Amino acid sequence: MDANDSARTFLRQMWDAAIGAVSAARLRGRLPDKPNGRIVVVGAGKAAAAMAAEAARHYGDAVAGVAVTRRGYGLKPGESTGAIRLIEASHPVPDEAALVAGRALLDAVHGLSPDDLVLCLLSGGGSALLEAPLDGISFAEVTALNRALLASGAAIGEINCVRKHLSAIKGGRLACTAYPARVLSLAISDVPGDDASVIASGPTIGDPTTQAEARAALARYRIAAPASIAAVLNDPRCETPKPGEARLAHAEYRLIATQADALDAASNVARAAGYAVIDRGTRIEGEARLVAHEEARLALAARPPCVLLGGGELTVTLERAGSGGPNREYALALALALKGAPRLAALAADTDGIDGSDDGAGAFVFPDTLRRAAALRLDAQAALAAHDSGGFFASLGDALVSGPTRTNVSDFRAIVVA
Repeated sequence: MDANDSARTFLRQMWDAAIGAVSAARLRGRLPDKPNGRIVVVGAGKAAAAMAAEAARHYGDAVAGVAVTRRGYGLKPGESTGAIRLIEASHPVPDEAALVAGRALLDAVHGLSPDDLVLCLLSGGGSALLEAPLDGISFAEVTALNRALLASGAAIGEINCVRKHLSAIKGGRLACTAYPARVLSLAISDVPGDDASVIASGPTIGDPTTQAEARAALARYRIAAPASIAAVLNDPRCETPKPGEARLAHAEYRLIATQADALDAASNVARAAGYAVIDRGTRIEGEARLVAHEEARLALAARPPCVLLGGGELTVTLERAGSGGPNREYALALALALKGAPRLAALAADTDGIDGSDDGAGAFVFPDTLRRAAALRLDAQAALAAHDSGGFFASLGDALVSGPTRTNVSDFRAIVVA
């Protein structure tokens, strides 16, 4: 086994441990007893199918409801969600199935009693998978605004702030619809800081953000909203429910898996192999190529043997369409910043298995990445400028293609200093 193969195996071991630590199996032992009344499951996110299957296995015929997940993230052979209806929709830009899902979830929790329990299973990606625009806003307008926000370089918190203020289901409105039933949310966090109001745009928790902040986010990224959206964002009657809202008094929220859990599992693998760990934490946000330059500087200065581990959620400001996503753009920028430094290898990947919009999860970087690229007449700088990191790493055979992981705790980055 050559040095690249050895590094690839080690990086993949850390990745696999991280994914295993944040799977839907974390629900086991955390599901509540059946209430006196009905139990209704509603779920949204990339882990929704796996989480709904866990709930159906636990409760059997006693549970019904509806869950929505990304296309391709549905059930595995032998799994079942029982009477829980499963919908697959588009991500990251919502489609008509997301509109169907939003209405179905609202219908499922309507007209419940104080004896009933709504079990809300949330995970990353839920925000784009649930659409229920407020009156006066068309689905096409919401979709167009989503595209503009995703291409703008806005942070996930800013994007979800806008989404919540245009939705009849996000920003606490799902739990308000379920009132007076008890609502228990069990969530897998994909956001830096694990802010429950941001995960899946917080459908069951009071929204601390405001219409003014949503308007400011659009202005900051120079996104022009159509008249219908501008009217909603300027109408105080359309403000989201806030923490302390009476209709949220019966809503409880618990995190069952976080980015920190994933990094802890990877750290255990690294330490067992004799490496010190530099934990960069889970709150790293910013432009992918800028973060890559900072982390290259840290890796070049680190004392071997060690592993730099980090999470968070990186962004890319798109000037033109390309192939790849924030993690592969980070990996390409990292390779350029390291300039072929010996004994350094890295993996940057999205824990949901999809970095951006194609089928790659991320990419590996090795000391000879740039040399091998030059031999294939691949221009790394040009690929970075064109946001074509996906094509670059695919040509090298260094893309990580894991397929859907059916979970999501955002980004995973590891730099090995051997």
